[in-house]
Amino acid sequence: MPAKSPPTQADAEAAVRVLIEWAGDDPDREGLLETPARVARSYRELFAGYETDPRDYLARTFEEVGGYDELVILKDIPVVSFCEHHMLPFIGRAHVGYLPSNRVVGISKLARVVRGFARRLQIQEKLTAEVAGAIQEILQPKGVGVVIISEHSCMTMRGVNTPGARLTTSHLLGEVRDDPRTRQEFFDLVRTPDR
Repeated sequence: MPAKSPPTQADAEAAVRVLIEWAGDDPDREGLLETPARVARSYRELFAGYETDPRDYLARTFEEVGGYDELVILKDIPVVSFCEHHMLPFIGRAHVGYLPSNRVVGISKLARVVRGFARRLQIQEKLTAEVAGAIQEILQPKGVGVVIISEHSCMTMRGVNTPGARLTTSHLLGEVRDDPRTRQEFFDLVRTPDR
């Protein structure tokens, strides 16, 4: 059986037209004429994580760390992802830390890894584990910690309608998980407000 070709831009636009009609509106109405094309383009951007391997951002590392062997933490990384159950966004912040063994990565790369994995359909728990796993796999630090806190539209705009409720997930590996002092230090640093 031949491989199925991926849907085209035109296929995506036709699907959006169907959804507009299904919702009860007219896709040929002036205000909606360009909506299918806009939605398809926005989805291409919002789901760009399928087009890259976020692990690639971690490939370039620096070994000249001057003996630094304490936690490296980047806080408040914006997260925009989509619930795989309802295709509605969840929006929040990620806090990523690792305990280097003999190399570090540029801090912008940590934000790129979060964004790369976030731009896919998934649950927050999976996103948290994927970010931590990629850092552990590529950098091979002594430990990794990732915390994501976000508000899920699938819960705040529909269903139980609870605006303001936030989901917190964490994934800890290595010494950040196993050493109680390092784990506590990671969580203390993540919780400390910036001044």
